[in-house]
Amino acid sequence: MKPFEFVWFAFFILFIASTTAHADEPMWETRGMPYAIFETLPVTHVNVGGATLDIAFTPGNFDLPKTTIVNWIAARARMVADYYGHFPVKKLQLLIISTEGNGIPHGTSYGYGGGAIKLALGRHVTQARLDNDWVLVHEMVHLAFPSQVPAHLWIEEGIATYVEPIARTQAGQMNVTEVWRQLVDGIHKGLPNPGDEGLDNTHTWGRTYWGGALFCLLADIEIRRRTNNKYGLRDALRAVTDAGGSIEEKWPLEEILKIGDGAVGVPVLSELYQSMKAMPVETDLTSLWHKLGVAIKNGDVIFDDSAPLAGGRRRARPARVDARKRATPDAAAAAVDCPRTDAQARPLARGGRARCRLPGDPAARRRP
Repeated sequence: MKPFEFVWFAFFILFIASTTAHADEPMWETRGMPYAIFETLPVTHVNVGGATLDIAFTPGNFDLPKTTIVNWIAARARMVADYYGHFPVKKLQLLIISTEGNGIPHGTSYGYGGGAIKLALGRHVTQARLDNDWVLVHEMVHLAFPSQVPAHLWIEEGIATYVEPIARTQAGQMNVTEVWRQLVDGIHKGLPNPGDEGLDNTHTWGRTYWGGALFCLLADIEIRRRTNNKYGLRDALRAVTDAGGSIEEKWPLEEILKIGDGAVGVPVLSELYQSMKAMPVETDLTSLWHKLGVAIKNGDVIFDDSAPLAGGRRRARPARVDARKRATPDAAAAAVDCPRTDAQARPLARGGRARCRLPGDPAARRRP
């Protein structure tokens, strides 16, 4: 065999080996959707907020008992159900992918064949790390909004970024001062940079996540101002889920905003979208924080209740949920492990698309 023939032969062997290895990879190691995997793995069923959670684990031994992880999942689902009044979808398939390490590196939510989430979870994760996690709540919030075209990804990620810490605070897992600290520290990342266009046309990380969160913050403040604090953004978002809106559906954004506006009695969402969708809108954050009565001094969050919009800021403070209504460590006591059977056919695709956790997204704004 001539030298150049040997080189080509070696490249051919390496190519065949690499493609064969890829073909043999478990489906959960690829970017494929998780639905079919539930036909091959044991499933734990948990009822939360009027919904059934089907939870499956890929092979791998965790330091924590799986019942502890299931309880944590149930508690996170309860946080989202408490925020929206019910869990966003009637059935959720949640695949826990066993990974190296002790973190929760990423998650992805889907709506093609019914509500589903893939969540990577380190085998050495601790209870403290679970308690401090934000990723799963973020992904579950995605379930509560109809799937959008790529130009409107900012509203999906913006709502998840804005609602997640509020839902956790409502459940008593975060202090309200930490919510405002995150907003003050992070919301400026959503402001337009030179050359940026409106939210529909600028798809950078900052404009997608934090620009969307800024839209939510401004909408929440203006709804409260116009309704004398009778309503807020949560009332508008609840109206969408009450109307059947979820990741499983594909609804035009403008129609969704009209539903929210109708629930609060003022067209804030539609008006704000018209102003921010195509053109970059500058927001004077220094003035906004002053009007809300929020400041950070020497690392401490300081509230000024005499500020012009302090009443709305106080009303926006999430009310604690009765501990008896929250998911407790016994939440999964009635869960039953069972294999998937042929009779349990996966749902038919009803639209929707994956909402993905991008590297370097709002994780940077939170604890490692």
